[in-house]
Amino acid sequence: MKKTVSLLGSTGSIGRQSLEVIEALGLQVSALTANRSVELLEAQCRKFSPRLAVCMDAGAAKTLAIKLADTGVKVASGMEGLVEAAALEDTDIVLTAVMGMVGLRPTLAALERGRRVALANKETLVCAGELVMDAARRFGGEIIPVDSEHSALFQCLEGNRDRGEVKRLILTASGGPFFGRSRKELETVKLQDALKHPNWAMGAKITVDSATMMNKGLEVIEAMRLYAMPLEKISVVIHRESIIHSLVEYCDNAILAQLGAPDMRLPIQYALTYPQRLPGPSKELDLLSCPSLTFAPPDLEAFPCLSLAMEAARVGGTQTAILNGANEEAVSLFLSGKIPFLGVFSQVLKSLKQVSVVQSPSLEDILEADQAARRAARELYKAPAIPRHRPKNRLKSAQKLDKIRKNQSKNGINRPKSAKIGPNQP
Repeated sequence: MKKTVSLLGSTGSIGRQSLEVIEALGLQVSALTANRSVELLEAQCRKFSPRLAVCMDAGAAKTLAIKLADTGVKVASGMEGLVEAAALEDTDIVLTAVMGMVGLRPTLAALERGRRVALANKETLVCAGELVMDAARRFGGEIIPVDSEHSALFQCLEGNRDRGEVKRLILTASGGPFFGRSRKELETVKLQDALKHPNWAMGAKITVDSATMMNKGLEVIEAMRLYAMPLEKISVVIHRESIIHSLVEYCDNAILAQLGAPDMRLPIQYALTYPQRLPGPSKELDLLSCPSLTFAPPDLEAFPCLSLAMEAARVGGTQTAILNGANEEAVSLFLSGKIPFLGVFSQVLKSLKQVSVVQSPSLEDILEADQAARRAARELYKAPAIPRHRPKNRLKSAQKLDKIRKNQSKNGINRPKSAKIGPNQP
């Protein structure tokens, strides 16, 4: 029987590649969603004929409805529309490729209907991993990871029946565009440099997360949730070539690794076809032309976001939601040129200190923690910095005034009694 897919986030990088896989496999599409990319979503709807199309932006949804008026495609908007797309009848797989916390509610809606969720939205598990995994267990849903690293771990664990046999999970990281640079050197890097990933073509937000290594920290938390593993059994290694996507080390010291070309279409396809393997559009890995495979430890001094995420995992509760929400806001500020690259770390760190943590949180607690973290990050950006020294122009004014006073004193001239130096004057 042909599988039907509801694709959330069809206009992004993962969404577009997912449609390539869906087309190659001959799967049906029941729903497509986007934020506000009306023209691309319209083209996708005309090609794949879904029953439902959703724009998160209400204005974009109205425009899309007019453009699709000659088709049978229903158009919806906002979070209600996104949840409707995830809960559509006769849908076999919900592929969540939306960015950020917006993916949480639709993921829960799909799992509560016993669906397979092909998960490309790591924030869902980072912020609400316990709730999401519990929903999968209670309602008979399943989660198959789409992230290349987690797909690799998933495949390396397929033959494992006893998690006690697992010594550790090893997540590989490319190191991003700034691998090998010191913290001092990172003070002057530019946005365009942060967006030049050496191996992967991804969206701007995840590319910046890769540059700060926050992305790998989020993946560590995700691995804890997905595979019920303690933080102590998860490690990160820099692997610049992005050929080995992750490894599992067992108690007998055997290590299983999943290799492949750096092509997201392979993990996307496996999440859709599991447990089957089928020919698909992903690139073939030619071992004879592979570069040498190298490994190195992460530099936590230069890239402290990784250790920040690990510490949030240790704290638990809503701390991971606070981490994620603050990071999303900080990256947005960096992408808009409002803070420097290293400002991402400092904004997240300060936000973590400002927002209280709730242990054993409800969904409402998690959503509130996310919003509180975002507010904190925004307010920290708006808050004026208190200078340690006088600004340069004010210092010059003060020096000039001192010179005038000395001349006046020298010439026997005193300040008039009515003249006062106010708090806003030099």
